[in-house]
Amino acid sequence: MFSFKRIRSLVGMLVLLAPTAVFADELSAGDTAWMLTATALVLFMTIPGLSLFYAGMVRSKNVLSVLMQCFAITSLMTVLWVVCGYSLAFGEGNAFWGGFDGMMLKGLTVDSMSGTIPESVFMTFQMTFAIITPALMVGAFAERMKFSSMLVFMSAWLIVVYAPICHWVWGGGFLDGYGILDFAGGTVVHINAGIAGLVAAIVLGKRNGFQQTLMAPHNLSLTVMGAAMLWVGWFGFNAGSELAADGVAGMAMAVTQIAAATGALAWMFAEWIRHGKPSVLGIVSGAVSGLIAITPAAGAVGPMGALAIGAAAGLGCFFAATTLKKAFGYDDSLDVFGVHGVGGIIGALLTGVFCAEQFGGAGFGSDEITSIGGQLTAQAIGVGVTLVYTAIATFIILKIIDVVMGLRVSDEQETEGLDLALHDERGYNL
Repeated sequence: MFSFKRIRSLVGMLVLLAPTAVFADELSAGDTAWMLTATALVLFMTIPGLSLFYAGMVRSKNVLSVLMQCFAITSLMTVLWVVCGYSLAFGEGNAFWGGFDGMMLKGLTVDSMSGTIPESVFMTFQMTFAIITPALMVGAFAERMKFSSMLVFMSAWLIVVYAPICHWVWGGGFLDGYGILDFAGGTVVHINAGIAGLVAAIVLGKRNGFQQTLMAPHNLSLTVMGAAMLWVGWFGFNAGSELAADGVAGMAMAVTQIAAATGALAWMFAEWIRHGKPSVLGIVSGAVSGLIAITPAAGAVGPMGALAIGAAAGLGCFFAATTLKKAFGYDDSLDVFGVHGVGGIIGALLTGVFCAEQFGGAGFGSDEITSIGGQLTAQAIGVGVTLVYTAIATFIILKIIDVVMGLRVSDEQETEGLDLALHDERGYNL
């Protein structure tokens, strides 16, 4: 006669003896719940986080234009991701692109799985990355690009630049084969947006009165609120990229907090020493710098690495946004390259150092890499390929749009402000 205890023992044995493939794609309620939350947090980063962060830094006559651009990009990228972006980025394809087989989310059903979570959740999570990456560029050309041209540019850029690079790194493309570590988007998101933003700022040219007229932020309270929202949302960005509720996600959350705080302090003290006073804009910019730099490293480094990466990012981005920008004279309105581009490069390269186990990291990106030098080489390849491809492709897209429909608003519209000139509205009624 079988007892309940005996039956339970036999069931346990069957589970242990069963082929692991049977259970490989079993849905995890815990992982799914976390990824639903992480997806909402990353969307929160763009609207309202990034929107408010940028809106406070422009002049009052352009506040609505920045908010409008971020909101429109969120809507436009969502539709494009469904139509073809997800397929191009994560389709089987080849080493360079995912192909069009998954257009219109063909094959994605309520039962489709991506590991232990529904594929619909994975698709939407990645959609939020495809939303915020082009939205980051808005800060580089703020106050001078035509709204219609911006929509065309962002559409082409998602298809030609973002989706292929996403495939190269995360979709099984050729960069993944080098053992590159990019846990949550240092290369795919921040370097990509940073260099594209710089190219856009240079192609459009400087704002009228740049370095001659005061162009101070009109409402730093909005910027601080936006930065705080970005900081909170970044836990979804980094810890969510583990795609599971486990120890790696927990460490990613921890190092994200550490790097952000360290970056904020590093920028603050650097500015305090150099200019005599610490600024509110400086400390929030430093926090964002730390968040950016830890992004590629979040799943690979420990607390020691987070401290070092955050400090390096705060100091490096402060230098880039002040000294470097002034030396070359380009008008990157809200320092997209100085913060996102430089911060992403610092983070990507230092990931190759602090992923090493002797620094408390999780180890190198592949079995073929056996030293810090080897991992640094892989990281440098990823950075270099992204910089070159994105710069060239972005330049070509912008030049074509400029010839066909023009990129820049007229001098009269720029003087009047884009809120009234392009949207017939005011941010403030005086």
